[in-house]
Amino acid sequence: MMSESTQYTVGIDVGGTFTDFYCAAEGVAVTTKTPTTHYDLSVGFMQGMRKLAQVQELSFDAFLARIASLRYSTTLGTNVLIERNGPKLGLFTTAGFEDTIFIGRARSWADGLSLQQCRDQARIQKPEPLIEPEMVVGVRERLDYSGKVITPLQREEVLEKLQALVDKGAQGFVVSLLWSFINPQHEEMIREIIEDEYPEDYLGSMPVILSSAISPKAGEYTRTMTAVVNSYIHGVMSDEINALENELRDFGYTRPLTLVHNTGGTKKASRTRAVLTHNAGPVAGLHGAATLGQLSEEHNIIFTDMGGTSFDIGLIEKGEIKTHDFIPVIDRWRTNIPAIEVKSIGAGGGSIAWINTLMDNAMEVGPQSAGAMPGPACYDQGGQEPTVTDADLLLGFYNPENYLGGEMLLDADLARDVISDKIAEPLGIDPFEAAWRIRRLVDARMGQEVYNEVALKGHDPRNFILLACGGAGGAHACGYSPYIGTQRILAPGQSSVFGAFGASTMQIKEVWERSRAIRMYNWAEQKYLQDLEVFNGVVAAMKKSAIRDLRLEGYAEDQIGFELELDMRYGSQYKLTSVEAPALLLKNSDDVSALCDAFTERYSEIYSPEATFPSGGINVETFHLTASIIKPALALQGAESEGPEPGAAALLCHRPVYWEPQQGFTDTPIYDYALLRPGNQIRGPAIVEAAQTTYVVAHGWRFTLDNWGNAVIEGVPV
Repeated sequence: MMSESTQYTVGIDVGGTFTDFYCAAEGVAVTTKTPTTHYDLSVGFMQGMRKLAQVQELSFDAFLARIASLRYSTTLGTNVLIERNGPKLGLFTTAGFEDTIFIGRARSWADGLSLQQCRDQARIQKPEPLIEPEMVVGVRERLDYSGKVITPLQREEVLEKLQALVDKGAQGFVVSLLWSFINPQHEEMIREIIEDEYPEDYLGSMPVILSSAISPKAGEYTRTMTAVVNSYIHGVMSDEINALENELRDFGYTRPLTLVHNTGGTKKASRTRAVLTHNAGPVAGLHGAATLGQLSEEHNIIFTDMGGTSFDIGLIEKGEIKTHDFIPVIDRWRTNIPAIEVKSIGAGGGSIAWINTLMDNAMEVGPQSAGAMPGPACYDQGGQEPTVTDADLLLGFYNPENYLGGEMLLDADLARDVISDKIAEPLGIDPFEAAWRIRRLVDARMGQEVYNEVALKGHDPRNFILLACGGAGGAHACGYSPYIGTQRILAPGQSSVFGAFGASTMQIKEVWERSRAIRMYNWAEQKYLQDLEVFNGVVAAMKKSAIRDLRLEGYAEDQIGFELELDMRYGSQYKLTSVEAPALLLKNSDDVSALCDAFTERYSEIYSPEATFPSGGINVETFHLTASIIKPALALQGAESEGPEPGAAALLCHRPVYWEPQQGFTDTPIYDYALLRPGNQIRGPAIVEAAQTTYVVAHGWRFTLDNWGNAVIEGVPV
């Protein structure tokens, strides 16, 4: 029990199956999990918070009063898109471009779909639009590429189109005009007209979202869709988050609720754009991986998180998270927020195994998931489909009486029955071999996805350590690691709540962006940029916005750190390359030359030195300014090594486990994670059971508990 002055840092990650909680103070942490209540996420949230209070032996009010930071990654916005229960929106665009969001990009029909779905082109369809065609209006106005007004906007026309949208039931408005990312004047005029007609003191007041405010970048379709997606989930998220904050305040919590962003930082809920919360949980996990990498002195990390619904993949290179997706897909929509890239596939403990009758009765696993309700058949909550968890239980890898620390009892008979009925009998095999095939298939799929993600970025997976997180990560890491090619696995002690752990490690941070085409090296004149104010003016404007925004968060200017990243290209190319700018502002021609050299160096790293072509001209296309508040890192408590031999009490028992069809069930030692000490080693085959996860150590692997409570699993000679 902590002292009365103890302040807690709490991270929460809402997953598809479970909501995870990580609570730390003075280097000591406690964790818990609750089933995700999709009908109302606040129910599972409050249940988990009450469980944390009980563990700390505090009343709920007293626990909340001692929380210094509450960082929350939520799937609210994702759920709104999946369920299509957002508001009816109206869209203002430039006349003649009303069909932009319906035409989409060349491959917009494939955005957000799996490879398997893309192959089924006879059935594939574009998604139903978030805004109906009759709710899109064009207004006569035009700016040129430099932002100069060519055709002025007419107030009377805007009023006429506004009333038409209101009469059709509009509950909010999106404004996306041509070249507004250069000059937002006309978009701001439309917002003023709408707010004049429907001021805040009217019941008919409606939110107005400008594309120039949400995404001031080139790319008409992606800019518009970013604003549309943000508007679509804005209202529901605002209501839900406000209700959650009010509920917390009713119990005495006085600090702001902080939301995790997919850009790699956190901000107050009141200062967060809804679109930035998408996929925040996996991004939080990737930040947690970077934190553990610093402790373990591991600088090249392949991050994987196998939860109940999805399998997430990310990359840390030389100790830094460098991979961003600047046109990420949210549900079925291509956007252009600067999200950290974490790939997700439908593979997890709840992934459903099924027989594909169109592929000669081939067995497949996922992407469909049983979720938390009803969940796998072995949960005994009405699930009727065989899942990976059912297979793991039937094979003996899980203890049916010690799942989630004994809070949930599993039924192996139900798992056997559903696997036998849906998989084994159609294939003409026994249910144990069917379960083994389910496990092998999901391992192969995950391993191949990881290999592709790493190798196609130009990296050798053998130079990386595999970080296996998620409730099922430790149970499957030895299974999917061989497909990647790495022989070293780090499975964290807080593996099952790793997204929540990662959220607790994140800093206040946001990214500001602007599209501005600037020739840094003119190919025609073979000269560097002379007018430095063209470049510096963009950076200064972004920096001013960042300082103003973070001051509203309660921070002074001297607390803010800045980093500048630029999208650059050779003059005749289309593809952009991201480059870290050597300096925030350009002071002289030497700085311009240094920036161009940095681009050439980065380009040569990716495409080889022979591919560089500086004489073709070098352009900057987009500015990304990251502003962050650096605070002390989350303190973790380590322990001294006590030698390789586990204590006698750590060996709980032996249990039959089905490792291979040729061997059948093999008597396997079962260890208690809580009774192991740093330095203890266990050679496979063996199983280590923790309160909320299970580590499966296969034949040819060795488990070592490190000083931070993490499992280091390495391949050893047989």
